[in-house]
Amino acid sequence: MIFQKKYYSLILIISILALTLPCQAQSDSAKITDGDIVAASKILGIDFTKPERDSLLGDLEDNLSGFNSLRENDIGNEVAPALYFDPLPRGFVVDTNQTEITYSDVGELKRPENLSDLAFYTVRQLGELIRTKQITSVELTKLSIERLTKYDPKLHCVITLTEELALKQATRADEELAAGKYRGPLHGIPYGAKDLLSAKGYPTTWGGEPYKNQIIDEDATVIKRLEEAGAVLVAKLTLGALAWGDVWFGDTTRNPWNLEQGSSGSSAGPASAAAAGLLPFTIGSETWGSIVSPSTRCGATGLRPTFGRVSRAGAMALSWSMDKLGPICRSVEDCAIVFDAIRGSDGLDPTIVDAAFNYSPEIDFSTLRIGYIKSAFEEDSSSMERNNAVLETMRSLGAELIEFELPQINLDPMPAILVAEAAAAFDELTRSNRDDLLVKQVRNAWPNVFRASRFIPAVEYIQANRLRTILIEQMHEKMQSIDVYISPPFAGSNLLMTNLTGHPCVVLPNGFNDKGTPESITFMGRLFGEATLLAVAKKYQDATEHHLKHPSQFTK
Repeated sequence: MIFQKKYYSLILIISILALTLPCQAQSDSAKITDGDIVAASKILGIDFTKPERDSLLGDLEDNLSGFNSLRENDIGNEVAPALYFDPLPRGFVVDTNQTEITYSDVGELKRPENLSDLAFYTVRQLGELIRTKQITSVELTKLSIERLTKYDPKLHCVITLTEELALKQATRADEELAAGKYRGPLHGIPYGAKDLLSAKGYPTTWGGEPYKNQIIDEDATVIKRLEEAGAVLVAKLTLGALAWGDVWFGDTTRNPWNLEQGSSGSSAGPASAAAAGLLPFTIGSETWGSIVSPSTRCGATGLRPTFGRVSRAGAMALSWSMDKLGPICRSVEDCAIVFDAIRGSDGLDPTIVDAAFNYSPEIDFSTLRIGYIKSAFEEDSSSMERNNAVLETMRSLGAELIEFELPQINLDPMPAILVAEAAAAFDELTRSNRDDLLVKQVRNAWPNVFRASRFIPAVEYIQANRLRTILIEQMHEKMQSIDVYISPPFAGSNLLMTNLTGHPCVVLPNGFNDKGTPESITFMGRLFGEATLLAVAKKYQDATEHHLKHPSQFTK
């Protein structure tokens, strides 16, 4: 940690002394000794004098008793801290003036002779075919169920198939449309949700063995919103256990372009299923790359919204100040359609801001300031040619690109924020030793990370968040000069920095590497600037054909 002063580290010593092997609370009668303090101080690289240690003993005993008392309380994963993260810089004004949203004209569409050809249609196209009654929701839902059943043995992207619910919702959608009730562009469209979102009547496993039979008998807000929009829940999809990687209690979720390769994570199933044409769209989540990474690996298009845009009520908490829910689709505009359905306050997630979303595909690059991270595009890598081709495409579309660089700030202490919150979210799992049930037990997997995170001092966690405040202000100042900027997805500090500041991101394919697997580019927007961000990304995507290519094993 960057703050090494001994008084800042007092709380860490208390935390260390509260731990025993195997990770169980000490009894109130356990006495802390001078040797305990010396050993704990050594971990910190600090030194207290003998008189200082003598003075500490009584306070440490009292605090340890308090820790044990605290652990007698049953605090569920769904309970957020009383302190809420707010990504808004000083003086930031949220636009709340909502106007009518418009989407692209899809042209004249006709029902294909072979219904299986619909597998790779966009949400926008499928929605129009349903609206014009050329296909039914039941037909489309049965197609998704058929493809999920056929291909999941190869991809391992499904945890629970919600077939009974799906057919019930699809039938209702068709009946409503026949009666003249049309809910909008998601009416009757099948989808899948990452299995950290609760759905009434079905397990919510969080991808982890300790929770594989867990029933949370309520619908997450996102699930409710999508049902209200007429969408049909067909499957609960895989995630790396507790939102880490692509390994869950059943297997490793595969990349549909290369079945020898995992789909990356943690939104492993949502990206794999969308890219393989098993579902028209899916819902994923991101804390630090969990939409960006699997979308890149699988060649999907994903939106990570601004922090505070989409309610997380009913979703597994990993990091209360960094978790975000968003759509994974096959086109940018599909992301806009789904995002519009799930955004907004629900009275349950106190971090939600009701900002306007005035999306329109009609956008003039000459009126926008579009930046690019110059140093990232100059990096010599195997992706350099594809990355720079994005800039050339943007210039050909009329964009005058502006050189842009991120704030220069030390992010090394910042992951402590995420892992400290994650360790708190799964405190009971660690103390009960049920973390041994998780498949991955390597050094950087959750079981070990949760244990190590108990040694993060409370003071340092707060100091890291104060540094985060400085980062938010610096990023806001940088963003005053541009509306959108472009970056390779994993260039430098961009991914971590923007997840910490809460800025939105669209990730979409920009070509294929020499192994024939997809790569991607990211468009980054201002806080609550999804409308402009998506319109810019769509214009780039419409000028390319990368998103129109599909993995051959799943097009048959």
